[in-house]
Amino acid sequence: MNRSILIVFLLFWCLGSGLGASQNRWSINPDGSISWQINEHLPHYDHIEMSGLKVSTVLRYGVNADGSFMLNKSMIWPMLRTIPNNTHASLMRRFAWNASDMVSVNGQSLSGEKVSKITLDGTMVVESAVSPSRNTRVALTRIIFPSVARPAVYEKYILKNTGESPVAVEVPVSRSVIDTDPGKGVDGSYKLVSEIIGATAKQLQPNEELVFYAAITGYKKGETELKPDVEKELQARKSLIAGFWDNLILETPDPVINTMFAFAKIRGAESIYDTKGGLMHGPGGESYYAAIWANDQAEYINPFFPYLGYEVGNGSALNSFKHFARFMNPEYGKIPSSIIADGIDIWGGAGDRGDAAMVAYGASRYALARGDKAEAEELWPLIEWCLEYCRRNLNDKGVVASDADELEGRFPAGEANLCTSSLYYDALRSAVYLGKDLRKPSSQLAAYDKQAKALHKNIESYFGAKVEGFDTYRHYDGNDVLRSWICIPLTVGIYDRKEGTIDALFSPRLWTENGLLTQVGSETFWDRSTLYALRGVFACGETEKATEYLKFYSNQRLLGEHVPYAIEAWPEGSQRHLSAESGLYCRIITEGVFGIRPTGLNSFTLTPRLPAEWNKMSLRKVQAFGSTFDIEVVRENGKQDVTIKSGDKTVLHKAVKEGATVSVNI
Repeated sequence: MNRSILIVFLLFWCLGSGLGASQNRWSINPDGSISWQINEHLPHYDHIEMSGLKVSTVLRYGVNADGSFMLNKSMIWPMLRTIPNNTHASLMRRFAWNASDMVSVNGQSLSGEKVSKITLDGTMVVESAVSPSRNTRVALTRIIFPSVARPAVYEKYILKNTGESPVAVEVPVSRSVIDTDPGKGVDGSYKLVSEIIGATAKQLQPNEELVFYAAITGYKKGETELKPDVEKELQARKSLIAGFWDNLILETPDPVINTMFAFAKIRGAESIYDTKGGLMHGPGGESYYAAIWANDQAEYINPFFPYLGYEVGNGSALNSFKHFARFMNPEYGKIPSSIIADGIDIWGGAGDRGDAAMVAYGASRYALARGDKAEAEELWPLIEWCLEYCRRNLNDKGVVASDADELEGRFPAGEANLCTSSLYYDALRSAVYLGKDLRKPSSQLAAYDKQAKALHKNIESYFGAKVEGFDTYRHYDGNDVLRSWICIPLTVGIYDRKEGTIDALFSPRLWTENGLLTQVGSETFWDRSTLYALRGVFACGETEKATEYLKFYSNQRLLGEHVPYAIEAWPEGSQRHLSAESGLYCRIITEGVFGIRPTGLNSFTLTPRLPAEWNKMSLRKVQAFGSTFDIEVVRENGKQDVTIKSGDKTVLHKAVKEGATVSVNI
């Protein structure tokens, strides 16, 4: 699809959605937050997930046709385990309880609410005007957020008298306690406390404000109840978000992509839980907590964490690989797909999904980008074992056999699929780079290199095919319709069929207003394949096409009808904000747009893809390869001027041709 056709397609889609191309529901604020200024397009409802180390919440919120606010809080306590203690055994409850419903002004409930604005910035801020009676006007602001480290979600309420006469405000004492059924909890009964903090009765003068709070907290039996300082908790949440936003900063002429990247860092990094088994990054989505997966964690998010420099993220990544390493065995039996229930149990219900290839790929890329030799040495035996497992599972055509792929049988994957072999190929290449820095035997590394070259040829001969008229790949033997995962070779440096693959990906057969269909003929889409595709199309040099689609995707996810993060899938899961997908979005930038490919503990190659409509781009405070540095790319005189600075030191300054690769040692 050429540029002009794409623009027409996007215009018609926007018009068909009921909103003009320039009429996104949300807009970007100067401070980097996004806001929905309430207009006539009502009612509208959405949902967003926010997480802390001991809690997660899905806020189902919206504005009703009469302008009033709707909120239902789904609470998840990952460490309050239920029976049976399986993948989904986090204690979950939905609460329609809202403290503002119990407040009175001049003896009247806070009725007549009209929401004026909702803002997202790692918290949710809701601003409303309330008129309980004809002569009474107050402004109500809600700020909703999860605690950074406690099993609680907090709300701050600011009530301001915007009228001309004093008003009498009554905030009641309120405390509701639920003791859950002890027979359904791993640790017996759990206590769930909903309370208002700051009860008072007060006359508010014109322009005077009153602040009170609410909290929903979950406890194990015998735990001492918390006496929270909600202002301190709010500051901790804001400091956490500032830490994400003040590192790995993307600067381009496109504010939507910059802001989408900033928000993706929040969702990608916040969903980490402090479990019995250590720090565990979890997908979320009211289903997946206190557990790790070979795809979501090892493959998708872990290779990204070193760039962000978030130590909790790096700690969760290393911990996840240690958990998978527990299952190495001399017989080379499969490792589990998932380690669940605080790390004490496993799940492998789909058989071998190519999990060893996922872990080898993720562990080797993580170790390289992390730049920590001690960690790399610790991970090396796991990488070796996973590579050997894959080698032992090569079929007679020289590609890796597995029972399924990461979609776990939702769509056919044959006896050997394109994803598994592509990940194995990349892992072999990374192992060669890593092994050199760790001074592993040259014979071992030569063997890995030889295996990678043979696998490259075998991927072409086994998976390379004409599918629906496109010179691309079949996902498995017998696959005769286009699949979204044809993009994955592009993300691992295999460009043999890039033209046909890109044409297929962006053809009307696969591309929709929601990104890529999983398979032609279905209605199902999973963002993960769209995110992989955008990264791969940038990586192989189709910069202009990739940029148009990245702009479209980013605008829809950040400012459209369901915001502000990448989602899992549809129709499955109702477009949940699973966390690792946001990590995949960030990798479009680091590995696609900037073309960073780790080649050592302190080295990488850089292949910047500066779009024609941008004159410059920067990635600042990159935390990888044992250093902190900035990457700046500026177009001058038909070339790209690349500068890398670490502190006051210029590491590299070089003018290169478009598409050239630069080797960097930090």
